[in-house]
Amino acid sequence: MSRISQTIASGKHSLSLEFYPPKSEKAIAQLEAASRALRQLCPDFVSITYGAGGSTRSSTLNYAGTLKDVHQYTVMPHLTCVGHSKEELHKIIEQYQSHGFQTLMALRGDPPNGAPQFSAHPEGFAYASQLVAYIKDQFPQFEIGVGGYPEKHPEASTQSEDIQNLKKKIDAGADFITTQLFYRNEHYFSYVDACRKVGIDCPIVPGLMIPTALEKVERFCQFCRAEVPETLRKALSQALGDAEATRAVALDWTFEQIQSLIENGAPGVHLYIMNQSEYALALHQRLASAGILKR
Repeated sequence: MSRISQTIASGKHSLSLEFYPPKSEKAIAQLEAASRALRQLCPDFVSITYGAGGSTRSSTLNYAGTLKDVHQYTVMPHLTCVGHSKEELHKIIEQYQSHGFQTLMALRGDPPNGAPQFSAHPEGFAYASQLVAYIKDQFPQFEIGVGGYPEKHPEASTQSEDIQNLKKKIDAGADFITTQLFYRNEHYFSYVDACRKVGIDCPIVPGLMIPTALEKVERFCQFCRAEVPETLRKALSQALGDAEATRAVALDWTFEQIQSLIENGAPGVHLYIMNQSEYALALHQRLASAGILKR
């Protein structure tokens, strides 16, 4: 099986999707339906998140296994530092290893629900760079993805500081970067340029979320401190209450984002699909018709 980092760096323009562990019977059914439906896209890999504060750590492993073994995806599970000692993290990584996973997305992680800020476990790691270094030292066979923030991490004072923190993760052994969502491609291109200037030369995969509703866009962008372009805000506002108009805005915006990203050198696209298949399928059909991201 081809390693994810090799696929991203191959020049073929990778397509990847992100799932999250469900927490209800309805959500389980939704994930199962989306997993089946999205197989036809033939994504190069999928990821599955870990949850705030490591709240879904056991289900992450369970559903990562289902995505890999039942639906035959190449899977990159997320792993965070939150709430874990080094010993606990070691055991979790051993579990991923024993289940045949080859790639991990190493993140510091968000604070548990209700916690005002991140607090490291007294016997754990405070930074993702430390987790990356530990995996590379103890489990060198794993390849590692890390997160990047085109509009800077919400806790970073400056973009320069944030990029230096990113470089620590790469220097510790990370193989590629997947970015937080953004809706203006200029943020991504400026970010890549800034990363290259400090010696970060690994692939930087843009992460995108289809803007299916203004309320959802505003909520996610507020959380990660990303800009909502006024053009997008206005278009979604005007389409409010009209499902077809909203669908057209969402697909048009993301199609144009991806088209520009690929034409200007992005190695691929990582879609945050929120365990839903409808928009991703429609978007992929349109992209394929235009000769973009054809599998």
